[in-house]
Amino acid sequence: MVTINVAVLLAVIVLIRLRRRTEARSRFDEKLTVVIVLALGVLLAPTPVGQGIMDILSQLVSGVSQAGL
Repeated sequence: MVTINVAVLLAVIVLIRLRRRTEARSRFDEKLTVVIVLALGVLLAPTPVGQGIMDILSQLVSGVSQAGL
């Protein structure tokens, strides 16, 4: 349960950071956003929500790759 709560907090932080104007971001600000998103991914990966997202993305990728053939 703790993982989900931290993941929700990180998701909110990411959404707030991504809503800011692109021109107003420094290089450090962009790197910090990337680190936060990576941490969110690590927290979500072992959860059922993370597994569901991975299943959906894998189906999407396989559908796109088959459509390209």
